[in-house]
Amino acid sequence: MENGVMMQYFEWNLPNDGKFWKKLKDDAEHLHKIGITAVWIPPAYKGLKQEDEGYGTYDLYDLGEFDQKGTVRTKYGNKQELQEMIEELHKNQISVYLDAVMNHKAGADYTEKFMAKEVDPEKREESISEPYEIEGWTGFDFPGRNNTYSDFKWHWYHFSGTDYNKANDKKGIYQIIGEGKAWSEGVDNENGNYDFLMFADIDFDHPEVVEEMKKWGIWVSNELNLDGMRLDAIKHINDQFIKHFLEAVRNNRGNDFYAVGEYWKNDIDSLNEYLSHVQYKVDLFDVPLHYNMYTASQQGRDYDLQNLLKDTLVTNHPDLAVTFVDNHDSQRGSSLESQIKDWFKPIAYGLILLMKNGYPCIFYGDYYGVKGKKSPHRLILDILLDARQKYAHGEQQDYFDHPNTVGFVRSGDEEHPGSGLALLLSNGDNGDKIMNVGKNRKGEIWHEITGDIKDEVTIDENGNGKFTVSGGKLSVWVKK
Repeated sequence: MENGVMMQYFEWNLPNDGKFWKKLKDDAEHLHKIGITAVWIPPAYKGLKQEDEGYGTYDLYDLGEFDQKGTVRTKYGNKQELQEMIEELHKNQISVYLDAVMNHKAGADYTEKFMAKEVDPEKREESISEPYEIEGWTGFDFPGRNNTYSDFKWHWYHFSGTDYNKANDKKGIYQIIGEGKAWSEGVDNENGNYDFLMFADIDFDHPEVVEEMKKWGIWVSNELNLDGMRLDAIKHINDQFIKHFLEAVRNNRGNDFYAVGEYWKNDIDSLNEYLSHVQYKVDLFDVPLHYNMYTASQQGRDYDLQNLLKDTLVTNHPDLAVTFVDNHDSQRGSSLESQIKDWFKPIAYGLILLMKNGYPCIFYGDYYGVKGKKSPHRLILDILLDARQKYAHGEQQDYFDHPNTVGFVRSGDEEHPGSGLALLLSNGDNGDKIMNVGKNRKGEIWHEITGDIKDEVTIDENGNGKFTVSGGKLSVWVKK
C-alpha cells in the first residue's frame, strides 16, 4: 500500500484487565482517520500466566478460549473480543499483523527426564559438564484444550535446550542430547550459536515440529483472518524454517500475506546475509537505523547527521526495511533498552514518515504514552501522519551535506495535487538550506506546518527556496 504506516499497538506496561482488544476495536475508526494502514498486535495466545505479555508462550492454539493456566482470557481479552476487534479494523481498511512467538514454549504441564549437558552461556558450542540425566519442564499436553484444533503433544525431544533442571534446582543452559540433536544452524553466531534464548527452546530441525508449526501458522491466519505476522526473535530460529513456514502460510493465504522479522542486531552485514538466506521473502526491522538515531539523540550536536542513514537497512534494501524509532524492546526498562531521547523523537519520526523509502512503524508508547502517562509526541505525530498522506509523494532529493543541518525534498506527483514537501532536521543551532523543489514551482509560496516557523518562503525562478529550521528541531515545508 502506498504510504502505508504500521502501528505497534502495545507497550510493556499495559494493565492486565482483559480490556485491550475492546480498546483497540473502539480505536479503529480513529486509526484509519490519522492514516494508520496496519496494526501489529501483541501475542494473542495463552502465556504461562494471565499477566504474561504473550512472549512466555504456553499454548499457541489458545487465543483466550480455554481455561488454562488459571484463566480463560489472556492479558488482553478473550478470543471473541479478539476476532471482533480484527473485524472492526478490517472494516476501517486496516491490516492486522499478529506477533508470532515461535522460538520457545513456557509453563509446561509436567516434567520429563532426559539426557543433557550444560554449555557455556557465552560459548554455546562448548560443554561445561559431561552429559547427565536432568528433569526439565518439557511436557505439554494442554489438558484444558483437550485436543481442540490440534492433538499434538510436546515432549523433550521436540526441544533443543532448556534453562532449568528440577532434579537439582539448578538454572543454566542445558543442551538436550538425543538422536539428531544439535543447536540449529541458520541462527545468529553471537555466543558461538544463538539458537537458545529462553525457556524450552523449540527444535526447528525436528520434522514433527516443522509440520506442526506450519499447520499452526495456517490455522491461526485463517482463524483470525490475519493479513500478516511479525516474527519474533528470528535470529534464534533456523532461517530455513522461517522460509518454509512463510511459503506454507502464503500457499494457503496468498502471496501478499505480509511478514516482518525481528532480527535484533546492529550490524547491516548480518541483516543482508539473513535476507539472502531466506531469499528476500521477509521484511526486517531496521535495527541499525534505530541505533543511529539512538546515538544521535545521545550525542546531540556532536553527532554528524550526514551519517544518519549510513549502514542501514533502508539504504541497503529500501523495499524490505521496516523503519521504527522505538518499540517494546527498546523502551525504558526493557531487555534491549535503547530509548531515543525525547528531544530527538520528532526529528526521527519526521525522517521515517516523510522519506520515500521504508515502511514506517509507529510505537504505541510514542503516540499514546507509557504506563497510562500521556505521550508528549502525539501532536507532532498527527501532523507528520497527515503530511505523509497529503504531501510525502514523488521522488526524493537528499541534502545530507552538513553535520548539523540535513534534509530532503519530495517532488510530489500528479495523483496527489498539491503534494511535495521540504524537510529540514537540525541537531545544533538554527539552520537554513537552499533546496530545489523544481522549476515548475516558480513563484509558489511555501509555509512550515509544524507551527515552529512563521516566515514563508517564495520559490525563485530556478525552483530554489531558502528553508529554515530551529536548533534541535525539524521543519516541514509545503506549498501554501
